[in-house]
Amino acid sequence: MQKSCETVFRPTLAGRPLVVLSNNDGCAVARSEAAKALGIKMGAPWFQIAGLVESDGLIGLSANFPLYGDMSNRMMSLAAGLGPTQEIYSIDESFIGLDGVRGDLVERAHKIRARILQWVGIPCGIGIGGTKTLAKLANHVAKSAERKPGSYPANLARVCSFAVLSADEQQAVLQATAVGDVWGVGRRIGAQLKEGGVNTAWDLARLDPATVRRRWSVVLERTVRELRGQSCIPLEDAPSNKKQIAVTRSFGRSVSELGPMLEAVSEFASRAGEKLRKQGSFASQVYVFAHTSPFRPPPQFSRGVMVPLRRPTADSALLVAAAIAGMRRIYEPGYQLAKCGVMLLDLVESSLYQAELDLEPGEGRDQSHLMGAMDQLNRRFGKRTVFVGSAGVPQAHEWAMRQERRTPQYTTRLADIPVVMA
Repeated sequence: MQKSCETVFRPTLAGRPLVVLSNNDGCAVARSEAAKALGIKMGAPWFQIAGLVESDGLIGLSANFPLYGDMSNRMMSLAAGLGPTQEIYSIDESFIGLDGVRGDLVERAHKIRARILQWVGIPCGIGIGGTKTLAKLANHVAKSAERKPGSYPANLARVCSFAVLSADEQQAVLQATAVGDVWGVGRRIGAQLKEGGVNTAWDLARLDPATVRRRWSVVLERTVRELRGQSCIPLEDAPSNKKQIAVTRSFGRSVSELGPMLEAVSEFASRAGEKLRKQGSFASQVYVFAHTSPFRPPPQFSRGVMVPLRRPTADSALLVAAAIAGMRRIYEPGYQLAKCGVMLLDLVESSLYQAELDLEPGEGRDQSHLMGAMDQLNRRFGKRTVFVGSAGVPQAHEWAMRQERRTPQYTTRLADIPVVMA
């Protein structure tokens, strides 16, 4: 997804070795096919592969999260045209329910794919199956058949539907798929399966579900049943609420003073509060932590503290106050801190209000309207349009992420919108 978004606005990047880097330009989190051909592994540190810039023309770009998020939203809105229900699984994947959709589904999928490519500029693969696992497998086949000719039949490229394949053709596809490429099979379980002679998706589908459950887990049993066409993983139209919310960041450069640390946890607690309100929850506890880099020489520091709240809340002012109190408690001078974070724990529904005597001035004041107004302003005019004062001015943050290679925010920042001269 990331490399495709970058290529949309810079077509000259197509076919070139390209990597998108993680926070602070640390390591490669997305690679083009040309970059993979150079032997660059996922997660490779940038300082180890930077030499390929001169020798092989490698291009490294900082992650442009606003661009990727906006392009993802555009793609998902078009993909929703496939069927009546949609579950957005990740930034570049979604499940579409096809119940009640009539006509040629393969033709419909090809039209939707062409529309996404024309309107958004991002190529994608579409897989159709009777279960989520089969749909994921069909999607893998659709992309692999196009990118790696010969891996699967050419007619399955771009759009692959198990619904139109004969039993023999489905078996051939499963036999051509490594067991590790099946959704739900992790690296550790995949190694165990191979040790037991289960090398392909077909081998996995033939296992006895009850035996799989006893030997491994109910999760792998569901995978086996889904490969057989028995739906075990329902479509989730609305994402379930998170059990905990965390906002953490590695610093662009190490921090040793208390002031910047208080700014950082204020910013993180405020952003966590926004996420908390979005899902309609209250937090009962705030966990604050900070540590030095494990890759740098001593002295090392790693400490965290739990700050209980008097009553569950989604008020950013109270969350920030708790985060600041926690950081003051764990901070110790003399260390080069590389990362800190805030976690909101013991989340409860906002409708479950805990009544209690107001023991401190202003503590029981309902700030929900103020928080709602702040969230609305930030959604409309951009992040940090309104923010808590203790977070400081963004331009002065010495702990801000290092993004020296980030491309413009073409679709979300007015000054970065491309201008075409007729």
